[in-house]
Amino acid sequence: MSLLNQYMEKEQLLKKLQDELSSLEQDQRLKKELEFKSRLESLMDEYDKRSEHVIELLSPGGAGASAKSAPASTTQRKKRKLKVYKNPHTGEVVETRGGNQKTLKVWKEEFGPETVESWLQD
Repeated sequence: MSLLNQYMEKEQLLKKLQDELSSLEQDQRLKKELEFKSRLESLMDEYDKRSEHVIELLSPGGAGASAKSAPASTTQRKKRKLKVYKNPHTGEVVETRGGNQKTLKVWKEEFGPETVESWLQD
């Protein structure tokens, strides 16, 4: 491609971009956003704050609670309490953290859920 062709292509591209820019400048939404940005920056200057301070202040948890200081344990479920059941007929012991244990299910079908719950050890 010749240098002249490149120049003409870039010139057309520039004209297209200028047209898009002028149409954006007429958009009321852009004007509102620019006004908001301007007011926010002047307010930040007035109170001597940087964007990081504003983001921290507006983030969930408020000031002083950043993502770095949040404990990792809050994202994990708490472990269920260990329950120990002892069958008085056989002396068999079942330890479980939930009600979906195979032997416990069999006992509940055979003796009933209320009876099996009474076998819960303290």
